[in-house]
Amino acid sequence: WDNADFSRGVGTTFYQEFSTLNTAKPPFVRDVEAKVRRYLRSSYSAAWTLKITWEKAPVHAARTDTRKTVTYQAVLTTDGFRSYILMLYQDGGMQWDYTRLTSTNVLIGYT
Repeated sequence: WDNADFSRGVGTTFYQEFSTLNTAKPPFVRDVEAKVRRYLRSSYSAAWTLKITWEKAPVHAARTDTRKTVTYQAVLTTDGFRSYILMLYQDGGMQWDYTRLTSTNVLIGYT
């Protein structure tokens, strides 16, 4: 996430927190729960979820070209015991040309 460059006024970052312990769950949280259940084949009921969206984010070193942007999300969720992250990318995946980055050890995701 550190290779986005918002210094030229292009792109935006949003976040939304969902505290769902003892409250009705909005459709977004129910969708996250369904994804966790499907991917891990286990029961899951979210107590808290955080959605972060990087919209039209230009690549680092965008001083020369801010036309190539991407939109992606990280969704963090926990039931109080187990925590998960969903990393969601726009259709077509990450569109930045990683060969033009100063770092050559580019990783999409987490380790």
